[in-house]
Amino acid sequence: MRETIQDGKLVELTYKVTDKKSGHVLSAVEFPLGYVHGHNEILAPAVHAELEGKSAGDVIEVPIDCNHIYGPRDESLVFTDYIENVPEEYRQIGTSILTENDKGETRSFLVTRIDDKTLTVDGNNPLCGREVIFTLEILTVRDASEEEIAAGGTIAGEADVDAALKRPL
Repeated sequence: MRETIQDGKLVELTYKVTDKKSGHVLSAVEFPLGYVHGHNEILAPAVHAELEGKSAGDVIEVPIDCNHIYGPRDESLVFTDYIENVPEEYRQIGTSILTENDKGETRSFLVTRIDDKTLTVDGNNPLCGREVIFTLEILTVRDASEEEIAAGGTIAGEADVDAALKRPL
């Protein structure tokens, strides 16, 4: 009998996130991601709920309205400035800029557009306003050890870490 995902089980999976409207893959995790179900909720609660009762070998699709997770887009968090006002190390699309306001609150902004004269940053989560599909492939389901429960997921040995660091990207 195959083990099913429930509290206390170690789960290893891969996933991809696809924009429902465009069909573009927004992110993907190709190396197994391990967590202890019910102890280390690393994905959206709706995804964890759908994983419950599934087994190794199952592939599931979970639609998510990101407005429920990140809220609606806030256009007041989009800023454009003259490029000469922006330090050179931030002049690349995809660069993340961590800022702090007068109250000590931090927010991450992402460089989203550059032209000859201006640079635009966006403080919204990149998934704001999108509907996405999480496609998850469950690779392993087994009882978690006490060490894995304490750590919240798989524990890599020294050889595993060395191999991961030497693996080509």
